[in-house]
Amino acid sequence: MWIQRRRVGTAAAALLFSASGAFAQSAFPSQPIKVIIGYAAGGALDTVTRIVAQGMAESLGQPVVVDNKPGASGLIATEFVKQAPPDGYTVLFVPSTFVVNPIMMVKAPYDPAKDFTPVSNLATMAEVLVTAQDSKINSVRDLVALAKADPGKMSYASTGVGGPAHLSGELLQTQTGIQTIHVPFKGNAPAVTEVMAGRVSYMFNPTTGLKEFVQAKKLKPIAITGVNHRLPEFPDVPTMAEAGFPGFEDVGIWFGVVAPVKTPPAVVARLNAAIQDALRKPAALERLKSVGAVPTAGTPKEFQDFLARDLVRWTGLIKAAGITMSN
Repeated sequence: MWIQRRRVGTAAAALLFSASGAFAQSAFPSQPIKVIIGYAAGGALDTVTRIVAQGMAESLGQPVVVDNKPGASGLIATEFVKQAPPDGYTVLFVPSTFVVNPIMMVKAPYDPAKDFTPVSNLATMAEVLVTAQDSKINSVRDLVALAKADPGKMSYASTGVGGPAHLSGELLQTQTGIQTIHVPFKGNAPAVTEVMAGRVSYMFNPTTGLKEFVQAKKLKPIAITGVNHRLPEFPDVPTMAEAGFPGFEDVGIWFGVVAPVKTPPAVVARLNAAIQDALRKPAALERLKSVGAVPTAGTPKEFQDFLARDLVRWTGLIKAAGITMSN
């Protein structure tokens, strides 16, 4: 009889523990959520993060605090969230380099697939292939023909090794067989300046602030990457696919959200719902549009699949091109 009562008591305790755990997850969040980003305030990721965080706070009924932890190409922030408790109260907003950085490192400090739980994609930003206004390059075919006529003479700018502009340039070389020189800069402004002056032949440039340079006849837009449609601000500029060079549709800038691995599915679902709700708000949509960002929120599974495709795509290119990054 004692054994039977003990079994009943144990079963009841297990049921109570399970119920309390489910209640705790359903009550999420019961405290402020900390959003970590690995880059300084004022950049594209920071801007998008703050727009989304505000909407999330309204949806969740708790403060969503943005904490910038810049340094080491985002690795400081990534390590911080990797070590955080998997309870949903610390999440990481990431750019495309989240996938790319570990591929380029000899000893990667994290695995994007094994150390984190995908929560949601956030937004994408197209890039525009540009050259100086007085350049002889008027199309992607012109660029390829000139580069093949004089291998190793032309150059392209980027804001750093492994960034979207660099990888777009490498992808163009791989697809066409051209040989051009990669010139990395510390920031977009000096890169654009050198392209406008004609000292660097071309670059893949974010859309933010680009229109004023085009209107001032300082830069010439050649083609669009990162999307499968033309941009309203550049209706006469073809996509790379329209220009005869497909495969650049997913090569633009993207932002997403991940949580520490083993974060409970119910918590991930709650965060995802709050993000999607934030990205449906008219005010948020207008603010995102003003910085050239297009909302792309989907399910955690859709973001997981997207990350897997991105990992495969860039691993092949980076290894083939021998692109490395010091730890």
